[in-house]
Amino acid sequence: MAWAYLVVAIGCELAGTLSLRLAVDNARWYAAVVPGYLVAFVFLSLTLAAGMPLGVAYGIWTATGVALAAVLSRALFREPLTPLMGAGIVLIAAGVLLVELGASA
Repeated sequence: MAWAYLVVAIGCELAGTLSLRLAVDNARWYAAVVPGYLVAFVFLSLTLAAGMPLGVAYGIWTATGVALAAVLSRALFREPLTPLMGAGIVLIAAGVLLVELGASA
């Protein structure tokens, strides 16, 4: 169940972050920012309560959020996504994988 909670937390955090970007041009989007982040933290708490270690949950949550935000901001807002940024995303993913493997060792 921890993984399901984490997926919801990631989705809500991403929705809040994308809403924050939209709010720059239209302040009505701020109405989606706070609930997005609030629900994300609730589900991150549920993830931890379900037994996932903090380092693993937070690492996956943040890394996935960074990667998806970069890709979606490219698609939705035409923001840059350079090869160097792609390499950074790969390094972040590798680091999170190492943390997860280390937690289970």
